[in-house]
Amino acid sequence: MRRVLALMLLGLASCSPVKILNATASGDWHVTKNIAYAPGPRRGLDVYAPDGAKDAPVVVFFYGGSWQEGDKSMYRFVGAALAAQGIVTIIPDYRVYPQVRFPVFLQDCAQAVAWAKANAHNFGGDPNRLVLMGHSAGAYNVAMLALNPMYLNAVGMSPRDISGFIGLAGPYDFLPLQDPVIKTIFGDPAKLAQTQPINFVTQGAPPAYLAAGLRDKTVDPGNSMRLAAKLRAAGDEVRERYYPKLNHVLIIGATSQLLEFLAPVLPDCLAFIHAVTSPQKIRSAA
Repeated sequence: MRRVLALMLLGLASCSPVKILNATASGDWHVTKNIAYAPGPRRGLDVYAPDGAKDAPVVVFFYGGSWQEGDKSMYRFVGAALAAQGIVTIIPDYRVYPQVRFPVFLQDCAQAVAWAKANAHNFGGDPNRLVLMGHSAGAYNVAMLALNPMYLNAVGMSPRDISGFIGLAGPYDFLPLQDPVIKTIFGDPAKLAQTQPINFVTQGAPPAYLAAGLRDKTVDPGNSMRLAAKLRAAGDEVRERYYPKLNHVLIIGATSQLLEFLAPVLPDCLAFIHAVTSPQKIRSAA
């Protein structure tokens, strides 16, 4: 009955599906909104903290939007779903085109991660149990932060400060560029190799969980397959999963309480988070 009701609600043309997912998000958590991690517009974040959290794992989640749009308020359902499971969850905004181009949005993301590292303890999180998570363009962002040290190095961190990263339906190996706007965002054609996460894989990268929906027509699941293969070939820890019934949007929607029946996206992400932030894992990485 719950499944039928969920699908009926999402089918209502008069109401945004995201609004429904956000409105039905619940649990023992609280949210602190609009904290500035750096000066200026689109450089704020929301923190979803489990009630009574102490030394909890911390996830910084970056949304997608083709590096052109998106808003942290749209992803309340993601923050709620993770916080309800004991995860301190931080959802930042970051500047997008046309305000900025590559690599400025990555620099914003790095600053948000540095804020999380410095401040997660104020919300019951353990900064040594830090996982990056993203969907679509957000998955690209976290892969670049985890694989190319220059961005975290610039904010006094390194990929070794990351317990792991989760990419849902991410573009990691997407040359040649086809869309004119994406070409403008990523700039000089002679330097495009430096925009691709797959080109920064080395031994010693943070553990990765890469997932995609096999019905995804927006970002080819082959991006995840190729990155996973290259990480594995380098000796890095990587898990991957492909959901037969999910498309580009539903893979993130399935993290919500309302749509969790579609596929075990949330349990799979939680299993990875707990594995890479376990006390044994943290001690071995120290």
